[in-house]
Amino acid sequence: MSPYPNTSVPVRPASVVNEEIRELWQRSGGLLSPEDEREYQRLLVEWSAAAGTTVRPDVGPESG
Repeated sequence: MSPYPNTSVPVRPASVVNEEIRELWQRSGGLLSPEDEREYQRLLVEWSAAAGTTVRPDVGPESG
């Protein structure tokens, strides 16, 4: 699966994607499973596109 959003699909507002990210973290109790981590990375890329910014999806506390 490509980490880049499908350009043929309308971009959701950053606030909507941000709310999904918050829900994911709340649902996970602050500890993401590998599946949740993939979803989080996808949401970060989508949020970045909606917000007009760039992110490095694989950056985390353990990699920096």
